[in-house]
Amino acid sequence: MEFEDVIKTRRSIRRYKKKEIPEDILKKILEGARLAPSGNNRQPWYFIVVRDEAKKRKIAEYSYNQTFIADADCIIVCCGKKYPNPYEPLKDNCYIVDVTIAIDHLILTARNYGIGSCWIGAFYPDPIKKLLGIPGDIDVLMIVPLGYPEGGFSEASYRKDINEIIFKEEFNKKFL
Repeated sequence: MEFEDVIKTRRSIRRYKKKEIPEDILKKILEGARLAPSGNNRQPWYFIVVRDEAKKRKIAEYSYNQTFIADADCIIVCCGKKYPNPYEPLKDNCYIVDVTIAIDHLILTARNYGIGSCWIGAFYPDPIKKLLGIPGDIDVLMIVPLGYPEGGFSEASYRKDINEIIFKEEFNKKFL
């Protein structure tokens, strides 16, 4: 698939077919995340693949009862470990950016293989950490259900005009 098509048709999928993602495809999706860049090559990420039905239901419950999450073939629980960073402006929060980049690689790789995903940022981390045995110094940062979309893919909905978000030389000076 052409990369531009991957970007244009990556959508938040909330309805999944009851179809298993083959292990080789799942490994390629996770490899996409593994290859992401990170500050000072720290690679502060951890990904937990959850396919157990009871655990998926619990994760959906802990995600403000977003039940569609449990309908996905698997849930990727995306975690990160804080590391010391003296530089402004993010300081010790750089790990959040690093993990976010890896998640973006994960979802774009998934789309390339026809797998849908959805960024889930609304959840209670502590019960998920307990459910999955995640150590105390590791943060749950995002949850990503993966599965074949029930309705397929389409181009992204409304996006702002380029001149609303990109400027030339200084703020509010039109780019184009």
